[in-house]
Amino acid sequence: MIWPRRTISLAVCVVVVAGCSSRTSAPLPNAVKRSGGVYHLVRAGENLYRIGKAYDVPYTELARINGLKDPAHIRIGQRIFIPGATQPVPVEVVTPLEAVSLPDAEAFQDDAASSLMWPVSGLINSTFGPRGASFHDGIDIAAPEGTPILAIDKGEVVYSDRLRGYGNMVIIRHAGGLISVYAHNETNLVREGQHVERGAIIARVGSTGRVTGPHLHFEIRKNNAAQDPLRYLPQLCCLPASDNLPPRG
Repeated sequence: MIWPRRTISLAVCVVVVAGCSSRTSAPLPNAVKRSGGVYHLVRAGENLYRIGKAYDVPYTELARINGLKDPAHIRIGQRIFIPGATQPVPVEVVTPLEAVSLPDAEAFQDDAASSLMWPVSGLINSTFGPRGASFHDGIDIAAPEGTPILAIDKGEVVYSDRLRGYGNMVIIRHAGGLISVYAHNETNLVREGQHVERGAIIARVGSTGRVTGPHLHFEIRKNNAAQDPLRYLPQLCCLPASDNLPPRG
């Protein structure tokens, strides 16, 4: 069969365009996609525990899947497969270093801490510290869905996105090496790189991520190490301690 010259030219063009398109694809800069997950590229300061916490996968499971005999030893540039992940996560930003315990409360009364405000009003139903076999890096403040969440001080938004386990999360960097974290939000109202003032509405209380009801998971970090937020925030002066910090059953 003899095809018209115009038809032949069109077929050739289609083949050429398709070939060029396949050569322009490039892998993600921080992770390489694979069916059922992504490969995370290890960076300086990361360990398997922090990587697992960022992606909400137990580090023991990551060690098993990746055939790591010693989970304590991974190297910069190593690829760690993260099952179920759909995009790379900035581990250094979203996961704190080990909690640092400072016995003297006066150590927290510096200029940076004295200006802080509560991010939301509500009942504290989970405090900072060990939680079973894990560690709770902040406090949980129960509040109605949609309640405005306020920035505890002025600063720069360094993360505003959805994170598995934590749901919608905002992280703000403040002066004096302080960082504040707001998670399980119904919606985030700020973007990365944005500068916010003290008291600005940055999100709304929600129940995204792994939760049983609407509340704010709130953290304070000093030089990226988790701290007890209750030692930084102003004391709740007008309610009995039993109303502010109910015992956990």
